[in-house]
Amino acid sequence: MSAPFDPKYQTGPLLTPRDAPVDAIVSSDTRRSQRIPPGQSLTRKWPVLHYADVPDIDLTTWKLEIGGLVEQKLAFNWEQYRALPRVKVFADFHCVTRWSRLGNVWEGVSVHEIARLAGVQPTARYVIATGYDWGWTTNLPLSDFLAPDALITDTHDGEPIDPDHGGPARLMIPLLYAWKSAKWLRRIDFVAGDTPGYWESVGYHNHGDPWTEERFSGD
Repeated sequence: MSAPFDPKYQTGPLLTPRDAPVDAIVSSDTRRSQRIPPGQSLTRKWPVLHYADVPDIDLTTWKLEIGGLVEQKLAFNWEQYRALPRVKVFADFHCVTRWSRLGNVWEGVSVHEIARLAGVQPTARYVIATGYDWGWTTNLPLSDFLAPDALITDTHDGEPIDPDHGGPARLMIPLLYAWKSAKWLRRIDFVAGDTPGYWESVGYHNHGDPWTEERFSGD
């Protein structure tokens, strides 16, 4: 039986999949015998890193839009988003700046539920995620976006995600470096062609796999 989730675990032993909440999806990377990718260092903290100012987001006007190559364009306000079926994910978190935080518990809405409601068209091959911060974007293949452990999350380790870490809601793609998990998520577009986002266009890798150290263009 799984141990009860204790958000204070970060001061004690690291959680393993055995410790994940019984109702959580367990990310495949947490089952590796070596969970820290090459070039990374373990941290028990959750550092705050972002390029510009933290956007001031009012939940009464917050909106998540879904568009592009879909059968039904969608728009959720906060109450509608929170009313969608919820999932928990137990996953590790790897930042391209060389730190990793293991054993996180995220809660929110599975991207599979969003894709199902929108009806993604067969011609869609990529996803563009847009944040509330001056239209910041990041790109990823549809196959990575639809990984079993991917979700839109508003809770981390049992607490609402604060603005510094991308709240009220952010994308979470655990199998890629964390910049692909767009903070302050505002819009998701399903598209046919790949379009590099902000960090990708200034030299970061277009894909971002931590296990092959896809940090920068040319890696």
